[in-house]
Amino acid sequence: METKLGRLPVDEQLAALRTILESNEILVEVLGGAAELRLPDWYLTAGCVVQTVWNVVTGRPPAEGVLDHDLFYFDPDLSWDAEDTVIRAGARRFAGLPATVEIRNEARVHLWYERKFGVPCPPHGSTEAAIDSFAATTCCVGVRLERDGRWRVYAPHGLSDVFNLVVRPNPVLAPRHVYETKTARWREQWPALQVLPWP
Repeated sequence: METKLGRLPVDEQLAALRTILESNEILVEVLGGAAELRLPDWYLTAGCVVQTVWNVVTGRPPAEGVLDHDLFYFDPDLSWDAEDTVIRAGARRFAGLPATVEIRNEARVHLWYERKFGVPCPPHGSTEAAIDSFAATTCCVGVRLERDGRWRVYAPHGLSDVFNLVVRPNPVLAPRHVYETKTARWREQWPALQVLPWP
């Protein structure tokens, strides 16, 4: 399913992305709260962003089926305590919000990734590098609200696949079963998705 938005010039796609994301009141609240936390190199990323687009493009309520909001940041302090302090601050800030906000220091991912997913993860050098490693290129999108109110969007693979409901594998880190498990669930929620096979 190709949408008109997928064929717009990049600057117009960015404007469309912002308009769509602003229609999700929960996501907007998380963005504002994340900006207040003033985390280093942070982005709201992955499912909550692209699934909001899928919802709007397919005529659904913007927040439907969005399970959680991934808030990534990058702090060279690799201690568990430092990350836990941030997670607790986030829990206080987002208390009462009808959504789960998962906050993770991407500098620490290599310490637990292999235990969880079965493959080693080299240390990420930035939040952007972590976003680059998602199982699907379509999910490699991050947004943040700058202090002056501007939106910063990181989308290394562009936005056309997001608007066109194309899910493309990204076999750089996550194993095949992670991609296939995620896409099976997404297909149930968004049947119009075109899920490309793992290479």
